Amino acid sequence: MRMVSLTVNGAAVSREVEDCMLLVEFLREELGLTGTHVGCDTTQCGCCVVHLDGVSAKSCTVLVLQAEGAEVTTIEGLARDGELHPLQRAFREHHGLQCGFCTPGQIMAGAELIETYPGRLDEHAVREEMEGNLCRCTGYHNIVKAILAAAEEMKPGMVSEQR
Repeated sequence: MRMVSLTVNGAAVSREVEDCMLLVEFLREELGLTGTHVGCDTTQCGCCVVHLDGVSAKSCTVLVLQAEGAEVTTIEGLARDGELHPLQRAFREHHGLQCGFCTPGQIMAGAELIETYPGRLDEHAVREEMEGNLCRCTGYHNIVKAILAAAEEMKPGMVSEQR
């Protein structure tokens, strides 16, 4: 057992953990943040995507000890002051979900994508960049529409800083 300290959704947390504990297990079991889902355990599906120091990471393949000192944002931490993030709103408005299991990972990966390419996304780029996030229900069309709608809303100068 070793002590790990990190910031999760803006709050400092420290816990004693097993050396082999995955970040996804830490978030779900130790912190009760169950929005991050476990889909495949093999980094194939993207259901477990969180932001690790601002970059999308599949938390099923990151040991929590590797996140020592890092800042982690989960789907629960994306909204601010009771207001949904523009991408969360867009997923709801454009029906970018069906069963919802992949939705947290899709949103977290999509949010980083929008920040990485502000004002420069098109359908082809979204489909290519999101290929590591699988959905078994929607066929992706509405996921792409939601990401593009949020990207449009979040263009520099269009809305106030959301994060």
